[in-house]
Amino acid sequence: MNARPYEFVRENILCVGFYWEVVVLEAYCVKCKSKREMQNPEAVFTATGTPGTRGTCAECGTNMFRMGKTEAHEGLEPPKNTKRRKKKKERNGKLVVVESPAKARTIGRYLGDDYRVKASVGHIRDLLKTKLSVDVENNFEPRYRVPNEKRDVVKEIKRMAEGVEEVILATDMDREGEAIAWHLMESAELDPDLTKRVVFHEITRTAIQDAFANPAGLNMDLVNAQQGRRILDRLVGYKISPILWKKVRSRLSAGRVQSVALRLIVEREREIEAFVPDEYWSVDAELRPDHAEGRRATYVAGLSRIDGNKFKLESEEEVKTILGDMENARYQVRKVRRGERRRNPYSPFTTSTLQQDASRQLNYSAKKTMAIAQQLYEGIDVGNGGETGLITYMRTDSTHVSELAQKEARVYIQETFGEKYLPQEVPEYETEAKRAQEAHEAIRPTGVNRTPNEIKKHLTRSQYQLYELIWQRFLGSQMAPAVYDTLRVIIGADGKEHAYLLRASGSSIRFPGFLKVYDRSNREERQAKKDLERIPKDLKAGQDQDLERLLPEQHFTKPPARYSEASLVSELEENGIGRPSTYAPIMDTLQRRAYVQKEDRRLAPTEIGVTVNDLLVEFFPQIVDVNFTAKMESNLDQVASGEQPWQEVVEEFYGPFSKRVEHAREEMPEVDVGAQPIGRKCPECGHDLVLRWGRHGKFIGCSHFPECRHTEPWLEKIGVTCPEDGGDIVKRRTRRGRVFYGCSNYPECEFSTWKRPLSPPCPDCGGLLLVKNKQHAVCKECEKEFSLDEFSKEE
Repeated sequence: MNARPYEFVRENILCVGFYWEVVVLEAYCVKCKSKREMQNPEAVFTATGTPGTRGTCAECGTNMFRMGKTEAHEGLEPPKNTKRRKKKKERNGKLVVVESPAKARTIGRYLGDDYRVKASVGHIRDLLKTKLSVDVENNFEPRYRVPNEKRDVVKEIKRMAEGVEEVILATDMDREGEAIAWHLMESAELDPDLTKRVVFHEITRTAIQDAFANPAGLNMDLVNAQQGRRILDRLVGYKISPILWKKVRSRLSAGRVQSVALRLIVEREREIEAFVPDEYWSVDAELRPDHAEGRRATYVAGLSRIDGNKFKLESEEEVKTILGDMENARYQVRKVRRGERRRNPYSPFTTSTLQQDASRQLNYSAKKTMAIAQQLYEGIDVGNGGETGLITYMRTDSTHVSELAQKEARVYIQETFGEKYLPQEVPEYETEAKRAQEAHEAIRPTGVNRTPNEIKKHLTRSQYQLYELIWQRFLGSQMAPAVYDTLRVIIGADGKEHAYLLRASGSSIRFPGFLKVYDRSNREERQAKKDLERIPKDLKAGQDQDLERLLPEQHFTKPPARYSEASLVSELEENGIGRPSTYAPIMDTLQRRAYVQKEDRRLAPTEIGVTVNDLLVEFFPQIVDVNFTAKMESNLDQVASGEQPWQEVVEEFYGPFSKRVEHAREEMPEVDVGAQPIGRKCPECGHDLVLRWGRHGKFIGCSHFPECRHTEPWLEKIGVTCPEDGGDIVKRRTRRGRVFYGCSNYPECEFSTWKRPLSPPCPDCGGLLLVKNKQHAVCKECEKEFSLDEFSKEE
């Protein structure tokens, strides 16, 4: 109750009076769960000096408290020590950040309850897609942005990091992985004092525990090398591509490494087109030891020298003269040399050799190989209660193998194959790749005792095939060399005009060694074994030989083969171009942009690919120069080793490059490759139909576009007639990109096959021949097999 003064006038006199005001305070009652009148209010201060009122509920008597100053606080002094004490936030546990959910699950199995593992799902921050995002006037300062789809991930990582004792960045161990870790730290604003970095070659319990026991900081030299590479690639792509859009057509692109690979393919194609075959002849002699009987006693020796000199027979007339003289010559064994040859095992896989072998043996593209290898590395459930990393890190150019893995392999080899298959010294392999990172390991199984057959039921077909290839290659690399028995027979033939020297040789495996698990015997080795089997075992020096017949054969020199994905990767690596992580994206980009197309697993340039290459060679010769690109890679390696700032590398490149860009904008001619008439009229409007290029490759469209939007699929003929209706067999693709062959008259004719048809008919029944594998063709009608060599000339 408060006394309130008021004024009034009575008989012209100002008077002051008082009235009593009843003040009712209300506060929330926790028991009544609503606001109630406060009885016996008492003005108080909290420990921090905040005014409030304490009392009881008028309904139930529960203690109540209400914040705020009232008139009852007038004249009361608050406590002197009113400084608010900050509550110290407790930090518990550790946060681990990796790139993928699969990797997160596998690592989470090996860490204790104190660790929480979060996946960033790849890159967390990058240059803006719609802009250059590189300030060329301000020391090439990049402008990074977290994409919309990753903002929630960054917020979650930031929130989780606030309550932990330590944040551990466990991204991949290459430069790109180091850069991802740095971008994570920057975008999520992680505390540098609480953030650590760990790297490991394999995702196994031992490797993970060792890595987490020895954390380190970010390697900014590797980050800067990756930044330099990314900015160089951005400058090339975003400066040249718009010129190609304007001068040639939309959706084209240029790349610092991609364009060099395209040039190699185009130049190889031109070598093939310009190739003029040279004729040459070989002469073999079928011989029989003197007095020997039976067809099996004969063997074949090849003519190697005439009058002690190497020779070259270039015409049939020359051959006839030689044959006439050899017919009457006397043949005698001059030397018989028996010996042995040792064949050392292959080194364990690097990224490039894995892609090459997977292409040759499994017919996998580089992109498919790396996708499956990623799955094997990150972990697969093989029946032990969770994901297990099956191979070591798959982006590497090193052949180094850890001592622990070598010991494990040697124990397995000795127990499985025996002591003789174990080399006395542990094999050491010299890394062939330029600028190899020796801190990395080769690609190998994380446990050699985990055999392919043991885990086959837990893997897909592709996973099993690739794991088996890696397992066999690694185990073979730790085994003893193979030993061959060799035989070389030199036969002399004295004619009336010339003296001839012929040679017969062969070899066979005496001890398989590493071939026991990793046999890559080729056609030459199989033929050498057959030749050895045909050479009589009792030949002696001085023994006369009877001539059964002479076997002259005409040959023509062959042009260089087109690059396959495997041979192109090998060429890039040999020239020091690109990194292990870039080979697969290069192959994929060249095909997605329709610069090249695969023909019988070989890379052939398209018309647009040739056009783009020629323009780049003319206006940007340095960009597509092999040596210049290799030098840039070397400069980036110096950045990675801390020898040079990345800005200097970029500046040295950008000065001359920017002048080339301005020149190309003004001088590059416009080239029309967009529409080629195909000789038919549009069925809808009567205008010419033309061949166009779209996002998914070639298609047929109307020249009156956009008024007429008629389109047809482009059918790639292979020169073979359909056996059912006589139409052309064309190459098609499923929705997932798998190639098959079908009749061009579909749907009227439903003939189709997964196997590539051949143009020559079956020699026995005239049926359609299909390619069965690398060596054989099979007839669709009589199912008889033939060697592909029989049809190579016709094809």
